[in-house]
Amino acid sequence: MKALNENKIFYNGTIITMTDNEYPEAVAVTEGKISFSGSMEDILSQEEYKDHEKIDLQGKTLMPAFIDPHSHFTSVATSFLEVSLENAESFDDICRIISKYIKSENIPKGKWIVAKGYDQNFLREKDHPRAEVLDRVSSEYPLIIHHRSGHMGVFNSKAMEILKIDKNTQSPEGGNIEKKEGIPTGYMEENAFIELSKKVPMPSLEDMKSAYLKAQKKYASYGITTIQEGMTVDQLVPMYQMLKDTESLFLDTVCYCGIETGKEFLEKFKEHKGKYIKNLKIGGYKIFLDGSPQGRTAWMREPYANSKDYCGYGTMSDAAVCSSLQKSCDENMQLLAHCNGDRAVQQYLTAGEKLFERGCDISKIRPVIVHAQLIGKDQLKTATKLGFIPSFFVAHVYHWGEIHIENFGEERARSISPAKSAVKEGMRFTFHQDSPVIEPDMIQTIWCSVERKTKSGKVLGNDERISVYDALKAVTVNAAYQYFEEKEKGTIEKGKKADLIILDKNPLDCKGEELKNIKVLSTFKEGKRVY
Repeated sequence: MKALNENKIFYNGTIITMTDNEYPEAVAVTEGKISFSGSMEDILSQEEYKDHEKIDLQGKTLMPAFIDPHSHFTSVATSFLEVSLENAESFDDICRIISKYIKSENIPKGKWIVAKGYDQNFLREKDHPRAEVLDRVSSEYPLIIHHRSGHMGVFNSKAMEILKIDKNTQSPEGGNIEKKEGIPTGYMEENAFIELSKKVPMPSLEDMKSAYLKAQKKYASYGITTIQEGMTVDQLVPMYQMLKDTESLFLDTVCYCGIETGKEFLEKFKEHKGKYIKNLKIGGYKIFLDGSPQGRTAWMREPYANSKDYCGYGTMSDAAVCSSLQKSCDENMQLLAHCNGDRAVQQYLTAGEKLFERGCDISKIRPVIVHAQLIGKDQLKTATKLGFIPSFFVAHVYHWGEIHIENFGEERARSISPAKSAVKEGMRFTFHQDSPVIEPDMIQTIWCSVERKTKSGKVLGNDERISVYDALKAVTVNAAYQYFEEKEKGTIEKGKKADLIILDKNPLDCKGEELKNIKVLSTFKEGKRVY
């Protein structure tokens, strides 16, 4: 028998089972799983529950814990070891914040400085800084700053010197190393920035262990008990070996290996393929097909607003995408493809259609369209037929709604993350935050999908608003299905894992700001309170 605090009876509150119109009086948890759901009278009459800890909900709401369909666990962890630039409003702010960090933390000369979270859309200059700006901080520290989207960033001159980035360095396919008069400016996009970022030394294992624990606590504080490592590369092998050896994972963690950059990781942890061992599972492969809409690198079928013919760009050839999907099907590995723009989505769907015509049932691997922000409504039917699952970054409506209007015009901007259209199509879809791009705040995401308000209060896409219940399904029932875990998670039913949360209000009774302001009071992972 497990410890008493893992055997519980929840009662005297609203219990949302997510099984359609089932609201029991009480739920029992025994040895980490749901063992009873029904009336309080029935549960108290059974001898096996007499020693269970009784948790009085006091009118609060119990429901299944949230499931994170896409984020970057390690990046959330390393954010505790990096400089935050989210509040920077100008180039001068960026330099001031980094300089203050170096001084306050007494960083030794020569140590890499990593900063994250700037967004040129919200800087006074409306542009990305370059190396000449970052060089104002110091010439003695190699410095890299990440754009909030994670798809672009800047190296200072010292960093480029160490990484041997010079006039002879060529931009890789699907990436861009910006040059002025043949000399790199320090600003890079997509594959160029992503690949060079991997060469920046990782923090020590001791520092990372603490950071991973803090990251898990952050997810748990938002009611999330299943998290994702959305792009797992070989450089993370020692980190995850440490997490496994020290049994430091207390939330279920699903890794998606870079199809070319995660081969060693997949081999090292091959026994985790498709199953959890010490809370770690390999879920499949990951590829990138384009960039970010707010960074104007998402790959579009029609040009961006206020540009002659610029449509962003792809990062993989059609043949490579088709090959990746075929490999995933052959190995029975799920494939996640980063697709923001509708042209990138089309590339993915076309690959799916080609395999389908060859007799390959790609629906068996439940391929995921990650972000799917600008998926065309005309593409939803094809995606549904083939078994693709869109995971919408719907909180973009709030965080970058006005930027989308600038970049795509009002009509296209109204259709970002078309959740209601997906409901009408009968699609399964999920919601995510792409953390650390934004906080892993599921409540805010639910509110965004229901209200679709921008930061200025403008409703962006009234026709794409969905019900609170459909929004909850996206981060519970549907998210469990995306992970092939619908028999274990997503609803409160006998035999499923007791991954549960207590909210201060019933979201089904809330509207507007009241919905946005719901608080997660407690989070339970398999019956154990983790927040």
